[in-house]
Amino acid sequence: MRYGARAGQNGPGLAKECHVAIRVLLVDDQPLLRTGFRMILEAEQDLAVVGEAGDGLQALDQVRALQPDVVLMDIRMPRMDGVEATRQITGPGRDGPAKVLVLTTFDLDEYVVEALRAGASGFLLKDAPANELVQAIRVVAAGEAMLAPSITRRLLDKYAGHLPSGEEPVPNTLSTLTDREVEVLKLVARGLSNAEIAADLFVSETTVKTHVGHVLTKLGLRDRVQAAVYAYESGLVRPGAQ
Repeated sequence: MRYGARAGQNGPGLAKECHVAIRVLLVDDQPLLRTGFRMILEAEQDLAVVGEAGDGLQALDQVRALQPDVVLMDIRMPRMDGVEATRQITGPGRDGPAKVLVLTTFDLDEYVVEALRAGASGFLLKDAPANELVQAIRVVAAGEAMLAPSITRRLLDKYAGHLPSGEEPVPNTLSTLTDREVEVLKLVARGLSNAEIAADLFVSETTVKTHVGHVLTKLGLRDRVQAAVYAYESGLVRPGAQ
């Protein structure tokens, strides 16, 4: 995240810019929604909307030009949808550190799964309360995943038909994990929070966080959302399994 901002970005709100930490790009094909999001975010002292885009192609241009910290990304848009835009923003050779928070109208939109696979750090419903939107941006900007583990599991289970059956061979990459790390990965995919995993394994939350960190590093994953997707896609966890 960068502190300070460019002159004239928010006009009269320039004094606020002096200590802005999180730069946000709004991407949605509905101007009215972008206006609503802008009003909510610009009321916060630590957030600044640095730009807007009406489709995925515009979003890529804006990300390169404005270097936002967080992109609020709609999924269904003309020319280029949010899934492909997310893949290009967060994929190899990306131009900046922008993280993507997907916006969706439906809590079980099938495209959300694809957006998470593409590299999104989480998703949020468009009708979520303003305070949830603000908090989600802060969480994602801090490098965390904005997606309750229980929702991750429900989402993946809903679209189990797009995932492996669980009969496929476990990928070799899992061999880099210790037995305890594999156990933790399974629990993450089942939808347990760090506190719940700690209680289940009779260890401290700090220990769980350490294990989760090792899992992400060894598997080259960004956050626990991608870890949950990986566990399903690899067949380590079967959709619907308890």
